[in-house]
Amino acid sequence: MKKKILFLSAYNSSFVRNDRDILERFADVTTISIPIKRNIFTIVSLAYKVFVGVCKNDIIYCWFAELPAYISVFFSKLLHKKSIVVIGGYEVANVPGIKYGGMLNPKNVKKVRYILHNTDITLAVSKSNKKEIEDNFITKRLQLVYNGVQTESFYPQGDKKDIVITVGNVTRETLQRKGLETFVKSAALLPDTKFILIGKHFDESSEYLSSIASDNVIFTGFVNDNELLKYLQEAKVYVQVSAHEGFGISLAEAMLCECIPVVTSCGALPEVAGASAFYVPFNDPTKTAKSIQDALNEKTGEQFRKHILNNYSLRSREEQLRKLIGDLA
Repeated sequence: MKKKILFLSAYNSSFVRNDRDILERFADVTTISIPIKRNIFTIVSLAYKVFVGVCKNDIIYCWFAELPAYISVFFSKLLHKKSIVVIGGYEVANVPGIKYGGMLNPKNVKKVRYILHNTDITLAVSKSNKKEIEDNFITKRLQLVYNGVQTESFYPQGDKKDIVITVGNVTRETLQRKGLETFVKSAALLPDTKFILIGKHFDESSEYLSSIASDNVIFTGFVNDNELLKYLQEAKVYVQVSAHEGFGISLAEAMLCECIPVVTSCGALPEVAGASAFYVPFNDPTKTAKSIQDALNEKTGEQFRKHILNNYSLRSREEQLRKLIGDLA
């Protein structure tokens, strides 16, 4: 008989959708829609829906250790149900230099501490992510299950061009954390190379980036999955010069298209990019530009596709989730 799972997440990222699709292949899954913007009325309504959902299901599976997880773990414990919480990265990050991470907020730390101390399984998505949890919290059971990437959806096609690409929504926070400002500044040092920044623009930070960008930088704004694939298939180099990454889905997708990665050694990026990637210091446009030029001179990115196929397939994540949930009595 299939287990009944209540699935919760306030965000509909690709990795969240992937997990829901995986669970639906072997369990009866009920999803609760969670508002991102909240007030006392939406919180009370959410608490009621979660309570009813916990009553009707065997296991609660929640992405991110935030308010929905707090509510669901509380009711799971009260009603003697099992719960799993996946840590995305921000909740346990501590990067004071750019004022990023849930660990910088004492109230948030208390909330996360309660969640991780009481949920039956805490899932980390990378070794870096797991270490951040281990260093700061006590858990019942902490398990590493790497994020998976849709390997059949991202693949190389055609000849590569001397194009450098990065993907990330443009906000005040991502200028530093995702290294978008460094990406744009490094473009000015390679004026004959096309740089493309793909991502939705959310605030005036996009105007700032445009004001400092050289003529060889293109801002596409949001693109759909088919357009993204075409960009990644044409580009030779992918840049992810972040200050922190819990995993790095966009990086992995680019590597599946045989883009050569230029990354920092922050967070999980070395795990995803592998030993053959080009590594640069955080917030250093000059060294980033130098490594981009070196990457452009490489003949092929085949080894980077193989690295993702061998380590971060959705099939592997599904096998591990099936076993974890199957063993959760």
